[in-house]
Amino acid sequence: MTPTLTVTIGQHSERGRKDANQDFHGALVPEGASLRLKGVAALVADGISSSDLGALASETAVKSFLSDYYATPDTWSVRSAGKRVLAATNSWLHAQTRHRAEPGDRDRGCVTTLSALVLRSRTAHVFHAGDSRICRVAGRSLEQITQDHRVVVSSEESFLGRALGADAQVEIECHAVPVEEGDVFVLTTDGVHEVLRPRDIALAVTEAGDDLQGAARRIVDAAYDAGSGDNLTALILRIDTLPVGEPDEVIGQVGELPPAPVLEPPARFDGYDVQRRLHAGSRGHVYLASDRETGDLVALKVPGLELRGDPDYLRHFMMEEWIARRLDSPHVLKAHPRTAPRSHLYTVMRYVEGRTLAQWMADNREPELEAVRRIVEQVARGLQAFHRREMVHGDLRPENVMIDASGTVRIIDFGATRVAGLLEPGGRDEAALPQGAIQYTAPECFLGDPPSPGSDIFALGVLAYQMLTGRLPYGGEAARARTRRRQSRLRYVSARHARPMLPPWIDGALKRATHPDPAKRYEALSEFVHDLRHPNPAYSGERGVPLIERDPLVFWRSLSLVLGLCVIVLLALLAR
Repeated sequence: MTPTLTVTIGQHSERGRKDANQDFHGALVPEGASLRLKGVAALVADGISSSDLGALASETAVKSFLSDYYATPDTWSVRSAGKRVLAATNSWLHAQTRHRAEPGDRDRGCVTTLSALVLRSRTAHVFHAGDSRICRVAGRSLEQITQDHRVVVSSEESFLGRALGADAQVEIECHAVPVEEGDVFVLTTDGVHEVLRPRDIALAVTEAGDDLQGAARRIVDAAYDAGSGDNLTALILRIDTLPVGEPDEVIGQVGELPPAPVLEPPARFDGYDVQRRLHAGSRGHVYLASDRETGDLVALKVPGLELRGDPDYLRHFMMEEWIARRLDSPHVLKAHPRTAPRSHLYTVMRYVEGRTLAQWMADNREPELEAVRRIVEQVARGLQAFHRREMVHGDLRPENVMIDASGTVRIIDFGATRVAGLLEPGGRDEAALPQGAIQYTAPECFLGDPPSPGSDIFALGVLAYQMLTGRLPYGGEAARARTRRRQSRLRYVSARHARPMLPPWIDGALKRATHPDPAKRYEALSEFVHDLRHPNPAYSGERGVPLIERDPLVFWRSLSLVLGLCVIVLLALLAR
């Protein structure tokens, strides 16, 4: 069996010499997919003791993180999910501070420190604000992972520089740490680590063996005996086993099930009646089939013969259906609901009857501008569904866009999609340039930059340009420009060369969407779509396309003729 993430946790908290305990702590070890996708979370929080809202603040911070973090989309990175959850928590706490405390009185607000550790795959992600701490046991001492956000005014006066609920915006300390089996993390509030030496805490952990709960209690008792006058909390997390690599299970039972065989229609397979072959290639075979239970038509895809022994290929293959199940848009191909367990590796998507955008362009050599706008708008809405889930399609081209009989446009084929949640530090980004997509690949990707929402915008701009002109904005040069120097020499060919009646502001929008420099492209798909319907003043004043750009051969012939006539006239004048 493939190793999974397993941990041992011990935790204890006491009010100490205080009248009430305003510390709060918690940990969550989910099961199944949540463990693989979200990981294990452990937190300690310390509400400010000067406020009677401190206990509410610390409890809210811990509980909201443990509930809201696991409710975020699986495709979000740990960093993004954690920061968004904490930003929402901070907003709520700050609202309570404004409503219940005197203006400017930070010491009476709904304010708390927070130290959160999220262990996913082979990486520990840290989220921290305040002076509670996360440390890792290092031999006979502790390695402090977080910084103390406390500003020291004098030997007798200090205050928190960062805390949840103190201000409308909070800067969260975020970073990732690679981990190994056997690593032990200790989370404490200041009532513990301000009175105990790091080596005393480390010794208590190492001497405890498997009794981490007892170790946490002994650390708290030791801090009390050392004279601490604050609340006391200690949480210990030990990593027992780690998964081999990135969470492979999220994309199916790769390694547990054999690849589905190549089918010969008509055939019955795993509850489907296979009717005919739709496509056959080295990367997969696609069949039209019907679900025997529901009668729904589906597109059943099995791995290609040449690559079925490649585990990386199989992971990407199964990723397609996993992605489709996490997107909800009428402009993205949907996965077919599962009705029974699978005996092999294959994907099942809903069948869409229609034609690809490549076929549409072949049938519409000179389409109306409005028809192109409608297609671009629908593709943009599909891409926005990807981007909201922190995914980048990465392979937008005419063959991967389907138009059905009603005119609905859908993005298909997610084999190159880049998912932020599966690209944590230390993991592998195996998204490569898809075969056949070179003409639509953003220039920065040729330099080694990963696909981004900006590269999807570039691809959509190229599609729009091609639909209107039948050409590419940089001809074949963009695909050959593999250095920054060559990319700096790329020159956009105006779409008005092929469509002289095209409004200048449309050409300006296409030029910006397909700019070689991602910093000079549109920042959002909505901006591009808007500029295709509404004249942008920045482009409306452009002059007509010069003859030298529209037809260089005619320009130079005309110039040569004019120069020749000038020479003849000058010679005639000299002969007089």
